[in-house]
Amino acid sequence: MIRFESVSKVYDDGTTAVDSLDLEVPTGTLLALVGPSGCGKTTSLRMINRLIDPTRGTITLDDLNVLSTDRVSLRRKIGYVIQHAGLFPHRTVVDNVAALPRLLGGDRKSTRTRALELLEVVGLDERFANRYPWQLSGGQQQRVGVARALATDPPFLLMDEPFSAVDPIVRTQLQDEFLRLQAEIGKTIVMVTHDIDEALKLGDHVAVLRTGGVLAQYGTPLELLTAPVDTFVSEFVGGARGYRALGFERLAADAPINPHAAVRIGDSLAGRGWTVVVDERGRPLGWIDGAAASEASLAHLHQTSRFVARSASARELLDGALAGPGGSVGLVDDDGTFIGVLRAADVLAAAEKVAA
Repeated sequence: MIRFESVSKVYDDGTTAVDSLDLEVPTGTLLALVGPSGCGKTTSLRMINRLIDPTRGTITLDDLNVLSTDRVSLRRKIGYVIQHAGLFPHRTVVDNVAALPRLLGGDRKSTRTRALELLEVVGLDERFANRYPWQLSGGQQQRVGVARALATDPPFLLMDEPFSAVDPIVRTQLQDEFLRLQAEIGKTIVMVTHDIDEALKLGDHVAVLRTGGVLAQYGTPLELLTAPVDTFVSEFVGGARGYRALGFERLAADAPINPHAAVRIGDSLAGRGWTVVVDERGRPLGWIDGAAASEASLAHLHQTSRFVARSASARELLDGALAGPGGSVGLVDDDGTFIGVLRAADVLAAAEKVAA
């Protein structure tokens, strides 16, 4: 656990960057720090590993006061991920990841083996190992940065806007990959981001700070969306809060699913409208418009068809239904087998039932 107790940072010129901050980050969870420029997000983060020391108050890691701990010993317990990854340009990818374990006395063979394992964990296979950072894309460099931060298996991880320097598509991919990774490793993480959507997506809890380092609200993403404490938080979280809150709702296990007959390649489409085409294992290949083709064929498949897991959020289901052919979203089970469809009205009705 990471705990802030009445923590303040006041600089010599009298500027207050953080003011009496109280926070808790339970073990194995991610706290996202968000707020406008000058609200003390990065200052708060850097006080955890003593890149900056607090003026007043106490920061503890598993009940150990950071100010009573040697900086070097403290930082060995903490992984650190920054913008642009901060890799050593003259070292290969695998040597970047293995750098700290080697510095701590690990032998070359074991540290290299562990580095290769970590690269695999973050989605980079062995062919990237002997490349240099300049030979990687921005997203690949960020993956290496995460692997390097995990190289000594630290219990704590600090992330300072780790995905802000990449394009939106890669950023989404990195966020999804990080969620998968965190589900496996369960680190205690504090992340700074200027993107409220990223905070709501990745954070188990979110802390919204005001200018001057004052805590405006601490809560789960759903709490911030459904019960902002004041106008500042409401405006910072942004519009369409009700729709965005659907991202944290799941349909009840007994929510009805509309049955929908499926066909296979070569089957007749006579008398059919929009129809789902499946393979021999019952997995969907796509939708096809029976009014535009006499039989199911790959050539006539709707190429942008979406099929969503039954366990997906109500927001994903609603979005799929609104964008889907025929106004429906196709559902699959955990094995990817097609199980039926939902229309937008079905999703909303089910979501209202859950909310009630």
